[in-house]
Amino acid sequence: MTSITLCIPVDVVESMKEIAPHKGFSGYQTLLKSYTSEGLRKDEERYSGMSTTRLIEALKKHGVSEAIIEEATRDLTESATIE
Repeated sequence: MTSITLCIPVDVVESMKEIAPHKGFSGYQTLLKSYTSEGLRKDEERYSGMSTTRLIEALKKHGVSEAIIEEATRDLTESATIE
């Protein structure tokens, strides 16, 4: 973990203090960490998927067969579920 300083509007902090207990958090800082993580994971998924799609298109353009691409994609998916 690392410490950072953020300037957040007072009304946002007050709203987080009200919402935190409803979401099962002990305080607004934990809720803020949760919101940050959720947003980051969504963006990682979105942009990671885009780069994978571009890579597949480039491989096709260079003559890599559909069967090999599918096999490699399956391998990646299987290794991701194992980790």
